[in-house]
Amino acid sequence: MGFINAVSLTKVTKRFRDFCAVRDLSFEIKRGAVFGLLGPNGAGKTTTIRMIVNILAPDSGDILILGEHASPKLKRRIGYLPEERGLYKDMKIGDLLVFFAIIKGIEKAEAERRVNEWLGRLQLAEWKDKKAGELSKGMGQKVQFIMAIIHQPELLILDEPFSGLDPISVSLLKNAIFEMKDRSTTIIFSTHQMEQVEQLCDDICLMNRSRMVLGGSLREIKRSFGANIVILDYQGEDSFLKNGLVKSVTRYPAYCEIRMNEGADPHEILTKALAAGARVNRFEIVEPSLNDIFISTVRDAG
Repeated sequence: MGFINAVSLTKVTKRFRDFCAVRDLSFEIKRGAVFGLLGPNGAGKTTTIRMIVNILAPDSGDILILGEHASPKLKRRIGYLPEERGLYKDMKIGDLLVFFAIIKGIEKAEAERRVNEWLGRLQLAEWKDKKAGELSKGMGQKVQFIMAIIHQPELLILDEPFSGLDPISVSLLKNAIFEMKDRSTTIIFSTHQMEQVEQLCDDICLMNRSRMVLGGSLREIKRSFGANIVILDYQGEDSFLKNGLVKSVTRYPAYCEIRMNEGADPHEILTKALAAGARVNRFEIVEPSLNDIFISTVRDAG
């Protein structure tokens, strides 16, 4: 295990005839990190993932996975939950999971033990002897999550893992992901749900129109965008909001969110509110959410 980065892409490009799905893409993922691969539909995320798992080969550039060039022999070290999911509908859930575990090199007795453990943890134990075709979409998704992690992979790739799941199931999967991170599993996480990225990811790559438009440490990216949003809960007139400091105001039942103009001092809003006789119950300066950063970066990128 001499490799420093679990994944390294260097100037990777992939075309489909005249369409360039991924163009000159470079990034590195540290071992044990949770990495968010983000972008709008058609940005090139799924093509990138398929090259990492060796379903597709790049037209140019270099990909290193777990210290080696992408190859079929790496499959036992990788877990993959694809966005487009499907199960063998006539197989029983327990048999299906044991079958896949054995394919990944696990002895049958150990495979059965792990399957029983994970079915219990994800609240699927009573479905063990049911056929896959009887499962709801959410249950099927949890079964495929087990398939992706049953062999305890060094690299786990999750493409939209939470779509269509109820909050309890989301919480169960998150706990499993945190546990795997604690065991130094490297996780690539692709999703449109920015709040999940903020909770889970160390680093991100934001793609738009086949290219990376923003990348690096999530904490540093948020800090670089500055704390220019004020959360204000007040009672009284709102005349103090009508000035050159304020770019926009979004009102919610319990507070308003004030977006400041560039260079404006958020504390001046508090001063103006008090001077106008407003009763301030809450004043908080916050960084922009990743969702705000996502939208503004993609918009600026055209």
